Amino acid sequence: MRIVFMGTPEFAIPSLEALVEGGYKPVAVVTGPDRRRGRGRKLQPTAITQAAQRLDIRTILQPGSVKDPAFASAIGTLDCDLQVVVAFRILPRTVFTRARLGAFNLHASLLPKFRGAAPINRALMTGATQTGVTTFYLREKVDTGNVILQWPTAILPHETAGDLHDRLARLGAHAVLETTRRIAGGRAQTRVQDDVQATAAPKIFRNDCRIPWEQPAEAVHNHCRGLAPYPGAWTLWKSTTLKILGTEVAHRTGKPGTVLNSNGCLVVACKTEAVAITRLQAPGQRVLGVQDFLNGHPIVPGTTLR
Repeated sequence: MRIVFMGTPEFAIPSLEALVEGGYKPVAVVTGPDRRRGRGRKLQPTAITQAAQRLDIRTILQPGSVKDPAFASAIGTLDCDLQVVVAFRILPRTVFTRARLGAFNLHASLLPKFRGAAPINRALMTGATQTGVTTFYLREKVDTGNVILQWPTAILPHETAGDLHDRLARLGAHAVLETTRRIAGGRAQTRVQDDVQATAAPKIFRNDCRIPWEQPAEAVHNHCRGLAPYPGAWTLWKSTTLKILGTEVAHRTGKPGTVLNSNGCLVVACKTEAVAITRLQAPGQRVLGVQDFLNGHPIVPGTTLR
């Protein structure tokens, strides 16, 4: 079977590796253009470009725009049977209809729940206790195609977005391989998504990351873990932006945003109860445990975080 794999970030690597190990080595990989990264702003290949090179996949396409007719033409020349899409861009119909057996996508939620660009973050931020992975056939409206396979998993109480990302990447890799096997064997049964049950998981912007101290402590805790380690929930201390990357619910009360205790810990009041901050980061500095942070940045009780 001639497969074209499309993906860009690290989340897609386990799926690509699973296909190769399962005997479905793609004839080509499509990924994003090289980008300038790091302090030296050196041109760096994507995570999938590096993985494809390591796996000896010779044909790597890096379109500047997936809507460019030249890209659709290039995909057509590959004469592929199946397109497998994991964490890539929104494809136009002129591209995803080029494969004989269709194109399917891996999504990190139990569709139709959490449709959109940030399903992992949004699931945690809203306090969901279950998520999973879904494979579905592509259609023009994003994340709405017929479901092929769906595997659920529980969300652990203190799991961060980073933890869940890694778990779902591994679970998703198994789902991608199993979906490919079913399609190759003509055994892929599908079901239509129920749009009435759909919820949104839109892209995360900076203002979405500001900590809502006026919310109950459990909601603040979910907000922070849903954004850890990236992009990071933040709050203002004086004029400094602090990223809060670890929290626990604490049984204290006070005015929302007020520091209640900073003696070996950092407890901040919410609408109800409080959170104890366990890991945080000041601008331009590394992530620190709360005691190490307070040793260099004393924060007195009564201080207001905004």
